Amino acid sequence: MFRNVLIPTDGSPLATLAVDAAIAFAKEAGAKITVLTVTEPFHLFSIDAEQLGSTKEEYEALSRQHAGEILAAAAAKSERAGVSCETDQARSHEVYRAIIKKADDIGADLIVMASHGRGGVGALILGSVAAKVLTHSTIPVLIYRKK
Repeated sequence: MFRNVLIPTDGSPLATLAVDAAIAFAKEAGAKITVLTVTEPFHLFSIDAEQLGSTKEEYEALSRQHAGEILAAAAAKSERAGVSCETDQARSHEVYRAIIKKADDIGADLIVMASHGRGGVGALILGSVAAKVLTHSTIPVLIYRKK
């Protein structure tokens, strides 16, 4: 049923657990996976600690390096599990749109991603990427939540 799974990740501990679960799911389903990281571009005015202490060039180099490390770890896990894996990095002001676009571009039939479960004011201020993907995606989305 599911043969092409997109796994967006930000490298957080919960997202890493979601990647692990998605790799296991893909192995059982005989599916291939694409692991995606989406980095927001540098903002001159930001509340992101990484951007506050960096120049644009430093931030972009560090974000590419961090994304590369996340993707390499996921690819290694996938290889050990015997699951076909591709990786990709994207940069976008709207992370959820980049995820949905990648899913469309690769013909994914499932998106598996973590939800950090922010509620209340945190969800209002920060928004929820997972909620936005759920709302706007035309393909199934499986949300991994911490137990």
